Amino acid sequence: MEALKKLETVPGESDMTHEYEGRYRTKHAPHTRTDPDVAKIVREKSRDKHLTCKSAFGIVHESGASPDEVGQVADLLEIKITTCQLGLFGYGRKKRNIVGPAEKVSAELEEALRKGLVNGKLPCKGAWEVADRFGLSKMEITAACERLGIRFSRCQLGTF
Repeated sequence: MEALKKLETVPGESDMTHEYEGRYRTKHAPHTRTDPDVAKIVREKSRDKHLTCKSAFGIVHESGASPDEVGQVADLLEIKITTCQLGLFGYGRKKRNIVGPAEKVSAELEEALRKGLVNGKLPCKGAWEVADRFGLSKMEITAACERLGIRFSRCQLGTF
């Protein structure tokens, strides 16, 4: 895909992943408990305290847990979610995302993306739904959003 590129972190920019790095557990109430079966799968699928977004969604399908629950279990186990399927984070220490703006965005795609905005941002799940509807990859949706100046919100796994 032509829109793939490497972007440096913007100074002063913060996201949930960096804000809580090394203490993801603190995002949740102290009494929060995990489903032991989901926790076991998260441990098995993680490597060196990292779990890719794709692997997390594999756990969702394998276990029947919600994406939010899998993300919460990863947080409570201090396992970092990496390699976002939208291309937003987890591709190396200095890279914010790996997707640049698309050359052009069709009027139909722009309308669908703008229709999905909540408080001016596109929720992760909405981006995935638009990708499915238009037969596009998730990173192509990110490229379209980069072109249109649309930001993302509400990661399904709770990373942002």
